[in-house]
Amino acid sequence: MQYKTETRGSLSYNNNSKVMNNMNVFPSETLAKIESMAAENAVVIFSVSTCCMCHAIKRLFRGMGVSPAVHELDLLPYGVEIHRALLRLLGCSSGGATSPGALPVVFIGGKMVGAMERVMASHINGSLVPLLKDAGALWL
Repeated sequence: MQYKTETRGSLSYNNNSKVMNNMNVFPSETLAKIESMAAENAVVIFSVSTCCMCHAIKRLFRGMGVSPAVHELDLLPYGVEIHRALLRLLGCSSGGATSPGALPVVFIGGKMVGAMERVMASHINGSLVPLLKDAGALWL
């Protein structure tokens, strides 16, 4: 079955109000919510309040002088749906709805950077600071 798609940002929408990405289908409302949340600040972190890796990422950004918007998915009423959609966007199949899985997920300038390993790799190779500057999160 063929669907006509249009692209908005990094997500592709089809004419059946579903979102297609990496062969996975999500309700368009969930991805629209993620896009909206990711665009609300220069740096947005989707996190779980009890996750040590999430805490480390938040400390990294705050230590750099960045004030990220943090969404603690375990404290949001729709957090399970957001978490599932983020896992699929990352290409992860592991981690249940209640497991932290691939969290934290970081967006910079409205674009998904990825989970912990991708953010740390960007920090180590020196590409994180330019991303933050381009997004307006750092002025130095």
